[in-house]
Amino acid sequence: MKKIVIGSRGSDLALWQANYIKDQLEALGHQVVLNIIKTQGDKIQHLSFDKLEGKGFFTKEIEEYLLSERIDLAVHSHKDLPTENPPGLRIVAVSKREDASELILVRRESVDVTKKFSFKENAIVGTSSARRKSQLLSYRPDAQIKDIRGNVPTRINKLRSGDFDAILIAAAGVKRLKLDLSDLHIEQPDIREFIPAPAQGVLALQIREGDSELENILSRINDFEIAKQVSIERKVLNLLEGGCQLPLGSHCVNEKGVYKVWTAMAASWDAFPKRVYLEGEDTGEMAEAIISKLKSNDIKSVFITRDLTDDSYFKRAMNAYNYPVHGNALITIEPIEYGDIPASEWIFFSSKHGVSNFFRQNPSIGEKVKFGVTGLGTEGALKKYGYQAVFVGQGGDMELVGKHFSKLCIGDSVLFPQPKKSNRTIQKQLSTKTVIYDLFVYNTKRISGATIPETEVAVLTSPTNAEVYLNSVESRAKYIIAIGTSTAARLKDLGIKGFIISNSPEEAGLAEAVFSL
Repeated sequence: MKKIVIGSRGSDLALWQANYIKDQLEALGHQVVLNIIKTQGDKIQHLSFDKLEGKGFFTKEIEEYLLSERIDLAVHSHKDLPTENPPGLRIVAVSKREDASELILVRRESVDVTKKFSFKENAIVGTSSARRKSQLLSYRPDAQIKDIRGNVPTRINKLRSGDFDAILIAAAGVKRLKLDLSDLHIEQPDIREFIPAPAQGVLALQIREGDSELENILSRINDFEIAKQVSIERKVLNLLEGGCQLPLGSHCVNEKGVYKVWTAMAASWDAFPKRVYLEGEDTGEMAEAIISKLKSNDIKSVFITRDLTDDSYFKRAMNAYNYPVHGNALITIEPIEYGDIPASEWIFFSSKHGVSNFFRQNPSIGEKVKFGVTGLGTEGALKKYGYQAVFVGQGGDMELVGKHFSKLCIGDSVLFPQPKKSNRTIQKQLSTKTVIYDLFVYNTKRISGATIPETEVAVLTSPTNAEVYLNSVESRAKYIIAIGTSTAARLKDLGIKGFIISNSPEEAGLAEAVFSL
């Protein structure tokens, strides 16, 4: 069996990564030793990443050791690597992917659960990543960004000491080190909401070209499917000629043979990111198609069936890229007075209107009641009343959301504050063992004579809004985007074809759908 020398940085996380690969190789019968190497990124701690010279400041010295044959194998955090290997080196294998999402850690003293990501207004938030800065500010423009350096435990301790109100950190590092964060408030945004760096959560195994023996050995621990997904993410980065400090997030998953890719890119850390979504079974030209959409200057006029405030994510996204945008709700909401509510173990909300019209009457809610919501927007509305959702649905497919929620509430009682004319899509997915209480808290009324400008894109945010829009325009938009499957079903019933269903019903997802046209 072969003796293999692995080169690694000396941080706790880097050593975990090196030992993770070491254990796998030893299980195959090989003798493995570690060589600890200091990199530029380790030596210079007082500068933010964007002020360090060149690319690969966590990898260059390790690659030099590899080229000079002082080590046989380099184990890297794949997202730290430049997209081009130095001459003479190759990435021949990757690990399984750890959780690729971000964590937002908040000091208890700085928590405000009524705000997005649960940190207080004007909080000092630590991150040195241009990607994280750009995406965070798109959701929370009030945040005061401050650079932070050091390994994972060091950054967390800086938060604990009060240097920051919150910090952003990769979930993978925390999970691999099994760190105790019980004294902190933890927010974990969905990867479709806060898009990770290309190859985040994946380890890259780098060797010298021509070392066919080691390449064959490493092929036995290579995750071929993750390698395919990462290749798309990294190709997007490569085509943009960007290093790991480009404000770019790109993440690919394979769902039943369909490759789905979310990408966000900004011109600079303080610029609003442009988000696109693409899916397909053939990955061949996918990265090129993503780049084409990111760089497109084909500006389209947009109408959305929703009143837009100045702080609306959707409005700010359209304005950032000079898309003329008009927003008018085509329905009004009329509250319905209700009396005492039945005692239940769950309260489930399917819309922001359900939340606001339920709480406006100051209902008496038991301390042990758990909350479920259909998505992030409804979760945000619930947080404004000081409550956290135990279940948050993902995507715009309400049947699928209902099926996922059903697994949590079998045998429980669930109260559904809802409009009087509800499709009851979530309820229809629940077990017969679940007790369902329907509570009508509002009604919708169509607005007659609403102003609807002629635009290239129409974003329809509910089945009723879709009906009013189609009945009120002489010539409908070239592109119609449905917020979710319920709206899509209504469009189908009305004989509309060729519309697009937003991948997410949140405002970021709706903006993403527009930019992806």
